[in-house]
Amino acid sequence: MPLSDHEQRLLEQMERALHAEDPKFASALQGADLRALFRRRALLAVIGFVLGVGMLVAGVVISQIALSVAGFVVMLACAWLTYASWRRIPAPGEIVPIARRRARAVTGKGGGRQGRQGRQAKQPTMRRFEERWQRRRDEGNM
Repeated sequence: MPLSDHEQRLLEQMERALHAEDPKFASALQGADLRALFRRRALLAVIGFVLGVGMLVAGVVISQIALSVAGFVVMLACAWLTYASWRRIPAPGEIVPIARRRARAVTGKGGGRQGRQGRQAKQPTMRRFEERWQRRRDEGNM
């Protein structure tokens, strides 16, 4: 269940107070910068993609089908890793609370860019339609 805006602000205030009070402890809890981590991962995946292209071409040149297939698989895996890492990079001004950072780094979840559409896409279609209908009815009565 996502935090409300008020709870999010309180959490961010507590984080700032922790940084001001004990910066060494806060930096130990914070860990690595997520932007740098995901950029580094995306860069390594791009390098792996280039190596996969090289394997594919080398396999075609020396008539080794297994090497070509392995190169294609490496390219595919690296392309997926690049895409996944690039999507998870937080916006430059976005403050990601410590608890959300850990959840995001471990599970790949944590809100941020998905917002309301990401949550609604996981619900059954009829439930979404019913919620929209209810919202329209409620807004019309106001």
